Amino acid sequence: MNYYNLKNKQETVDFKTATIKSQGSQKGLFFPETIPHFDEHFIKHLHLYSDEEIAFRCMKDFTGDDIPAGALKTIAAETIGFTIPLKKISEQISILELFHGPTLAFKDVGARFMSRCLSYFLQDQDKKVTVLVATSGDTGGAVAHGFYNIPGINVVILYPKNRVSPVQEKQLTALGGNITALEVKGNFDDCQKMVKQAFSDESINAELFLTSANSINVARWLPQQIYYLLALKQWQQKESTDPVICVPSGNFGNICAGLLTYFRGLPADHFIAACNENDVVPDYLKTNQYQPKKASATLSNAMDVGDPSNFTRIMELFGHQFDTLNNMITGYSIDDESTLQTIKKVHEKYGYILDPHSAVAFASLEKYLNENPGKKGFILGTAHPVKFPEAVEKAANIKIGIPEALNNLMKKEKKTVEIPADFEELKRFLLNQNQEQ
Repeated sequence: MNYYNLKNKQETVDFKTATIKSQGSQKGLFFPETIPHFDEHFIKHLHLYSDEEIAFRCMKDFTGDDIPAGALKTIAAETIGFTIPLKKISEQISILELFHGPTLAFKDVGARFMSRCLSYFLQDQDKKVTVLVATSGDTGGAVAHGFYNIPGINVVILYPKNRVSPVQEKQLTALGGNITALEVKGNFDDCQKMVKQAFSDESINAELFLTSANSINVARWLPQQIYYLLALKQWQQKESTDPVICVPSGNFGNICAGLLTYFRGLPADHFIAACNENDVVPDYLKTNQYQPKKASATLSNAMDVGDPSNFTRIMELFGHQFDTLNNMITGYSIDDESTLQTIKKVHEKYGYILDPHSAVAFASLEKYLNENPGKKGFILGTAHPVKFPEAVEKAANIKIGIPEALNNLMKKEKKTVEIPADFEELKRFLLNQNQEQ
């Protein structure tokens, strides 16, 4: 399998190169040259296969000859080495709980897969690698945990000051070791812009071996397909109709992976992009005009993105045909007040506690099902509610206990370097850090 640069289709690379380089020239994202289809028997009889076999079959066409089957099976098994249950909330709405991994967020899946691929590819590499990543919340913790103490790899995480939750901040700042957290006086878009500039800066790349673990990286983006298959495996055992799938959407890597799985043969009735007040894509779906905006801070902070990087991949999937895309995806924008009301209502009515991102998804799917009676679907539960205690406790009038797995982490000291939202400051830091090692 080769991948081409969406900004320069003449530039093609294999999976290994796409993983290590992260993006192509002109900051272009890599995209698979072909979309491999699932075997019909496989997709109709997922219950016959173990979760590990499903994960392996999902990924083998994308890694090609770059990772031997035995090594890939190990990587795939470790990627999903925790439970991913599909639970019913109401008669019409279920939730795929993706927060049972080590950092209690869906990004554990992609981060674990990528860290293990990168470790496999770089095992004979003499030069130390720097993983440079921007986070609006959960990516940082997942990447920090996925790469913690992996030999030969340094991780530098940029996050917006005062715009991540206390648990999120501890997960990306308290590990130390080969993990460095940069606290940026700006928003997520500032962090992401600085990271992209670093990858195209000649003087940085002359000194450092840079790669990224954001969802722009194919090794972070593609394995997210796995849990759509695991959801379908459970769905098929309970329901006879195809599901409406509702995804909390910020940088749009997650829903893009779901749509890719659909193009490969995953049965789905419809997709919903559930957004908070950062409504660039819902606006686009109404107007056919894509207008990036400055990101606004909300309760569902991991979705505070004003110019989602992965939307260009979604456009590519649909051949840049607006009508086809618009027929398959509906976008909703849910404000903070509605988010809180949804958390309260779902807790009181169904006894289920949603985090703010999952609440945005629940409200969106509920809207769609009210407009399209007779359908059923599931939302992706992307984070544990403990990561957003202030909002959840206020809305549901309950006290959320810290899971035992987080107790030690929360006691650790926060270690960060504070920098302005200025690329030159990031450049200076990276070059100085490299000289000191």
